[in-house]
Amino acid sequence: MATGAAAAPEAPAISPSKRARAAEEGTMRLRFSRLSEHATAPTRGSARAAGYDLYSAYDYTVPPMEKAIVKTDIQIALPSGCYGRIAPRSGLAAKYFIDVGAGVIDEDYRGNVGVVLFNFGKEKFEGRIKMNQ
Repeated sequence: MATGAAAAPEAPAISPSKRARAAEEGTMRLRFSRLSEHATAPTRGSARAAGYDLYSAYDYTVPPMEKAIVKTDIQIALPSGCYGRIAPRSGLAAKYFIDVGAGVIDEDYRGNVGVVLFNFGKEKFEGRIKMNQ
């Protein structure tokens, strides 16, 4: 009598919609509150995006070779054991010479999330700003 491992049964095919739902359910959700009517909810660029995009709550002007602290009017509640990371968006740097100052949001911070922007360009930068976290 021969012994050996039995072949594993073939897995049933999973529809693309079920696969997408399963992937979405496995992601963490960001809990947040708007501190004003000017706040824009954080968004994800795709289901597999590395983080959430943040938006300035107001129009800002950042003069050439200067910096500004941009308020989001968003308050976040991070999961236990996690921290938030503010990271640059390559598009802002490539198009406008705007750099986002890297920052850390502590798990227990409940204030207005602000982002430091640096303008390394020769012209002022104006408008509402989409930033990455």
